[in-house]
Amino acid sequence: MARIITGNDLSRKDVILNAAAALFREKGYKAASMRDLAEKVGVEAASLYNHIRSKTEILHDICFNIATLYSDHMDQVETSTASSLKKVETVLRFQINQMIHNYAEVYVADREWQYLAEPHLSTYQNIRHTYRKRLNAIITRGIENNEIKEVNVPSAIWIMLHAISGIESWHRSKTKVDPAVLEENIISILIDGLRKN
Repeated sequence: MARIITGNDLSRKDVILNAAAALFREKGYKAASMRDLAEKVGVEAASLYNHIRSKTEILHDICFNIATLYSDHMDQVETSTASSLKKVETVLRFQINQMIHNYAEVYVADREWQYLAEPHLSTYQNIRHTYRKRLNAIITRGIENNEIKEVNVPSAIWIMLHAISGIESWHRSKTKVDPAVLEENIISILIDGLRKN
């Protein structure tokens, strides 16, 4: 019987989660089957259940792993002594890099989370809402401190987050812009749009 091949300090469950994220991104959570996942990992479907309980558990782990990663990073940003504008830049750079280098997991956490089962669905929605509120507070403080121009904060956040999620098109593009150039272009446009003249 084939075994799940691990490496780079990844557990068998990590390998399954990475493969599942790629599969869910390609086919969508609903359309992807455990048989598809087993084929992608290179084992019999029954073998997957030695490491995970269900497809629902896989989606839960992907979504909440990303949520924890983002929340932990926001903790670091909030406690830093940087200016509000620099904090916003730090958050955006982190998100851009996640979207470039951790694409499948971030895509699934952002697009497929609605298939989470309760009570996890409500918890995840609250985490997403809280994250935006924390970013809102940083921008609002920057406006109050005269570091950031007067903007409608919710719409500014919406624009920034959608610009970053648009990196999906970069992944599909046949003409690849260098990731570092892509990051600098996005930061330049978004941060300069907030900078107080």
